[in-house]
Amino acid sequence: MQASKPTVHHDRQNNRFEVHIDSYIGELTYFLNRDTITFTHTGVPPAIEGRGIGSLLVKTGLQYARENNLKVRSLCWFVRKYIDRHPESVS
Repeated sequence: MQASKPTVHHDRQNNRFEVHIDSYIGELTYFLNRDTITFTHTGVPPAIEGRGIGSLLVKTGLQYARENNLKVRSLCWFVRKYIDRHPESVS
């Protein structure tokens, strides 16, 4: 039986996207400034690495930016790497 895809929760109060798996939390943090979203950090605990959680968080964050007509800026290497591999995600 295949495990279900994790669900991303948008915690607007704390400016982050989260995935909860067991007792672990993966996160993508950001801040908003007018019409720009700046992604600052992607963190996935070692116990749940290698499952595509970081990519899922970034994909969700970029989708949120697109849906809200926000320009994207990244201070996070993982987000930059994702965008380099998936340039269509920011067009």
